[in-house]
Amino acid sequence: MNTIENQFKQLRLQGMYITWKALMETRQHHELSFAEGLEVLLQAEAQDRTNRRFERLTKTARFRYQATIAELNFNTSRGINTSQITELATGGYLAKGESVLITGSTGCGKSFLASALGHQACSQGSKVLYFNTQKLLMQTKMSRLDGSFLKFFEKLAKANLLILDDFGLSHLDKQQQMDLMEIIEDRHGQSSTIIASQLPVGSWYEIIGEATIADAILDRLVHTSHRIELKGESLRKKL
Repeated sequence: MNTIENQFKQLRLQGMYITWKALMETRQHHELSFAEGLEVLLQAEAQDRTNRRFERLTKTARFRYQATIAELNFNTSRGINTSQITELATGGYLAKGESVLITGSTGCGKSFLASALGHQACSQGSKVLYFNTQKLLMQTKMSRLDGSFLKFFEKLAKANLLILDDFGLSHLDKQQQMDLMEIIEDRHGQSSTIIASQLPVGSWYEIIGEATIADAILDRLVHTSHRIELKGESLRKKL
C-alpha cells in the first residue's frame, strides 16, 4: 500500500493520494470494483486540480473583496438586474472580449460587484487581474523607468479579465492617457475589462482629458459593453 501512496506523491497526484488514504482508512475500497475505484480517484484528482487552480488564480488577482455572486444584494432599488448578472455569471462576455462598466456613488457596492464577477471568472478558469486605476497607472510609470514596461504590459494583455477599480478619481496626465490607451487597445476584441467608477460614463471624456485619446478609449469600451448603474445610499453607512 505504501508503494502506491509513494507513487501518488511522486507523480504529484494530491487528490488521488488523499482519496486513496481515505478509502484505505474506511476500508471502502473493498466495496468498489476496479472501474468504480478508478473513477472515484480520477474525479478526486480532477476536483483537487480545479480547486488548486482557483486558489492560484484568486491569489494572483488580488481582489479588493473576497466576494461571490451568491453574496450580492439583488434588491431592484439598487439598480441590479438579476437577469443581467446571471448572464454575466455564465462568462459569455469573457469569451467575446466584452467590457462591463459599473458606475454609482461612493459605497454603493461597485468594488464588491466587480470582485464578485472576478471571482466567478476565476472559478471558470480565467486569469484575472484587479487594480485600483491610479495604482495601476503608477505601476506603468515605474515600469517605464526601470525598463520592465514591455513585460508588465504583456502581463496585463494576457489576463482574460482586467478589473480597473476607482476609475476617474483624478485627471490623467499625457503619459497616463497613452498608457491607458495602450492597455485598452491590447485588449480590444480579445479580452474583457471591468471598470468601476463613481462618475457616469459621460464624464469619462473629461477625466481622460485629450479628446482624441478619450474617443479612441471609450469607442473600444462602450459600444460592446454591459452597463450597470448602481443606486441607493452607501452600504457602508448602513453597516
